[in-house]
Amino acid sequence: MPNKAYKFRLYPTQEQEQLLAKTFGCVRFVYNKMLEERQHIYDTFKDDKEALKQHKFPTPAKYKKDFPWLKEVDSLALANAQLNLQKAFTNFFSYEHQPVPKEIENVVGLDFSMNTLYVDSEGKRANYPRFYRQALEKLARAQRVLSRRRKGSKRWHKQRLKVAQLHEKIANQRQDFLHQASRQLANRYDAVVIEDLNMKGMAQALHFGQSVHDNGWGLFTTFLRYKLAEQGKKLIKIDKWFPSSKTCSCCGRVKVSLSLSERLFRCACGFVADRDINAAINIKKEGLKQLGTA
Repeated sequence: MPNKAYKFRLYPTQEQEQLLAKTFGCVRFVYNKMLEERQHIYDTFKDDKEALKQHKFPTPAKYKKDFPWLKEVDSLALANAQLNLQKAFTNFFSYEHQPVPKEIENVVGLDFSMNTLYVDSEGKRANYPRFYRQALEKLARAQRVLSRRRKGSKRWHKQRLKVAQLHEKIANQRQDFLHQASRQLANRYDAVVIEDLNMKGMAQALHFGQSVHDNGWGLFTTFLRYKLAEQGKKLIKIDKWFPSSKTCSCCGRVKVSLSLSERLFRCACGFVADRDINAAINIKKEGLKQLGTA
């Protein structure tokens, strides 16, 4: 039976928030100190496996004398940092146990789309619902109510939670959609090819900030990468400067210019296609070249 995970939202008091922040800071500090020492020990004894096995690695208690403020947080939290580091090292040394790379037969190219998330090289669209834009009116009403409340009052805190819950609902809807879309691709194809896009740069340069952040392309590619890797499959990124939109997927001729308003790609060779589908086909072809199967 597959594992199931549950998420719980906590609303700590200001005092609890401070303690949590202090605890996270101490855990991070101890983890990095132990990691630094472990790396030094490994580099020193990596050629002598017996000596490496017998060497005692540092524990959180070692640092409390030199850094007494570590005593202000729960020792179990620091102990968990040690367990997490040990797990990381165990995973590092057992990397050959990862899924064996799968023979690549089915490949698809994805062209980023502002409205639908992506269009693939077979002509299918993800049809992303754009949850943030759908909830804009409701969010605006909730924000207006919040702005009229006296900051710090009980009614202000109550309304603040309502606004936060709306944002959380949008984020959960987006994540659920992206998980499903990436899972379908990972199950169907042996390799997925995308462009190595700078989403932050696109949002600023093209003034598409809200649209870019609404569709969650970055999160989608993160999900897609690990879902493919789980099955020994590949996510291929091609150069962001590759002219996928300007290139004819039929004859290979590259246009000098192509405005954003041109939704049909027309080539002098007579080829006519949807602009996004043409780009997705070119992305797939470039990915196949990288894979050496073109």
